[in-house]
Amino acid sequence: MIQSVSTTAPERSVPAQGNDGPLSDVLSQLRGAVDLLGYDEGLYSLLARARREMTVSIPLRRDTGSVEVLVGYRVQHNLSRGPAKGGLRFSSSVSLDEVRALAMLMTWKCALVDVPFGGAKGGVTFDPRMYSQAEVQRVTRRYTSEMMPLLGPSSDIPAPDIGTDERVMAWMMDTYSTAAAHTVPGVVTGKPVALGGSLGRSSATSLGVFLTARHALDHAGIKATGARVAVQGYGKVGRGAVRYFYDAGFTVVGVSDEHGAIYNAEGIDVEELDTYFARAGTVVAFAGAEMLPDREDLLELDVDVLVPAAVERVITSANVANVSARLIVEGANGPTTPEADAALRANGQLVVPDILANAGGVVVSYFEWVQGNQAYWWTQKEVEDRLAARMELTWNRVLAHATAADLDLRSAAMSLAVKTVAEAHLARGLYP
Repeated sequence: MIQSVSTTAPERSVPAQGNDGPLSDVLSQLRGAVDLLGYDEGLYSLLARARREMTVSIPLRRDTGSVEVLVGYRVQHNLSRGPAKGGLRFSSSVSLDEVRALAMLMTWKCALVDVPFGGAKGGVTFDPRMYSQAEVQRVTRRYTSEMMPLLGPSSDIPAPDIGTDERVMAWMMDTYSTAAAHTVPGVVTGKPVALGGSLGRSSATSLGVFLTARHALDHAGIKATGARVAVQGYGKVGRGAVRYFYDAGFTVVGVSDEHGAIYNAEGIDVEELDTYFARAGTVVAFAGAEMLPDREDLLELDVDVLVPAAVERVITSANVANVSARLIVEGANGPTTPEADAALRANGQLVVPDILANAGGVVVSYFEWVQGNQAYWWTQKEVEDRLAARMELTWNRVLAHATAADLDLRSAAMSLAVKTVAEAHLARGLYP
């Protein structure tokens, strides 16, 4: 029997948050898993609160000579199973509660796919598109130097996220390595292959989404060939997912980005769309499709598969009644609120949760970390084969648990992940 930890004031140990935001969503999911597993309030409180949080000021000298002060965050949610792992986000919407929520989701994701990391997340509150490359580099290097006490290949390993890319990871690695007086490739993942990055890392999340969708389609009895797909978001995850679906014979009828959404009932020619996007930087006004009146209309298209692959909280109680997709595969973190999730389940729609669907990125980040620590690199086929095997194993494990315990996929995935972390934490015990 698993022994837990009691507390005399459990409510005070949980981070403050509003009733409507990403943090409240993930805490609600945690509460459901803890209740399902029969753990007490003490263990809930330990898992609901981050292990470490750091907020830093980042003074930036603009190219004009003026100085602007930005705010950066790093949250390490749990370290019971290994070093912290999680992305670095540059966005004007970054807040401490958002970073807390994403760090917690990363803990569950790592546990579910059985990689030896705890969850972390970082961010700087600014829109990098409004700054020069030189300014973004200065922000990255100052953020890295301020966070140096937390970072390291055995303590906390960042990766790209919204607003960051392999170039930002290269700057982070260089800044850390300069301070260490030797090259430390394992301090970040998602870096350029020339600096020890892994083949297949940039497409890993997209491939994981696609592979999981295929398993879910088989389970739901939906034929893949010709199945109608809509993808919200045409960035790191969405664009690659669109390509995988298209190449596999799916009919991609809708795509959106932050500027708008396009639709073609007969299917979008993704080859032409990619060529257009590379030139225009948006899917808007693509000649091979019609514009939808509102970009959020994409979520309500009559499709077999909907992939929300942009940001959190896009399927809510306000629009869930109009979401008709038979299968929702969460390419983004937290795209469905708990209320909307319950409504989709009640309507018989299958939701593949984020901690399962988009876990391909952290799996290959783990592969990159292993390769960097060993100074021995794998071929792209080796990476993709190992990713496919890990995603299939995880899908089968979640499905088997959902079937045996009569749970939806999210509850099954969350309870497996939370149990894994809780057992590791309890096995280590409390110090002192």
